[in-house]
Parts: sequence; C-alpha cells; structure tokens
Amino acid sequence: MSEQNKQVAIKFIEAFSRADTETVKACLAPDAVVHSKGFGKLTGTRSYEFIVATTAAFKDVVPTGLRPRFLTATAEEDRVAVEFEGDATLADGKPYRNQYCFVMTFDKGRIKQVNEYFCTLLADERIGPLLADVEQKRKAAVR
Repeated sequence: MSEQNKQVAIKFIEAFSRADTETVKACLAPDAVVHSKGFGKLTGTRSYEFIVATTAAFKDVVPTGLRPRFLTATAEEDRVAVEFEGDATLADGKPYRNQYCFVMTFDKGRIKQVNEYFCTLLADERIGPLLADVEQKRKAAVR
C-alpha cells in the first residue's frame, strides 16, 4: 500500500500544480485537510472544499503551473513525504521558485491530511498580492 500511496501523493501534487480539480478530488478523502505550516499570511488549515476551490483558482495566479521537480518521495505505512521544487511563472510575469515538503497521511488509499512546508515569506511576497487581485475580481463579478 505504501507504494500506491506514494503514487497518489505525486499525482495529487501534479494535479494541483496544473489546476486539475477532478484529479485532486479523486486523490483526497472527503474530509481531507491541509495544514500549511509557518507564520506567513498564506498559512493555516484548509478544508476539502477550500482545497478544491484553491485548485480551480490556481491557474489564474500561476498559469504555468508549479512545474514540480520531485527530489524525494518516501512512503511508510499510511504516510508519504514528498520533497519537490516548483519552477513557475506567475500571472504578473514574475518567476516563482519555491521549495516544498508535503507530509501526507492516507486513509483507504486517499489523502486524509497534508502537512505542507514551504517558504512562506516568498509565497506572501509573490503570490499574496495576486490572490488578493483574484479575490477582488471574483467579488466584482458577483455584484
């Protein structure tokens, strides 16, 4: 099961990176949560619904996708740890290169929890303003 979980973990990261919500949903348990660790503005706990919504909006902020380069993937029992680097171009044309470590817990072959580690300062600086723009446009469209 560990090897299968590892494949699902990589599939999830690739799907999120290219804003593929259907594949993300297939990888997640219905009660999945993501805990983005750190002290930046983009940290916190996210529900299944928020993860799916974020995936859908991701292409507006990171149109190239993260283009993950996987460094390591280690699976043991119901946990998988994946280290990868992203190499993206943001919607404003700026490069975004961050390093990540996702530690995922599985239940019945689906991701139940993700502990996400990344440089929160870089994310706040580069992605934060773009997310604010997307949110502002979404609110304007609703009016």
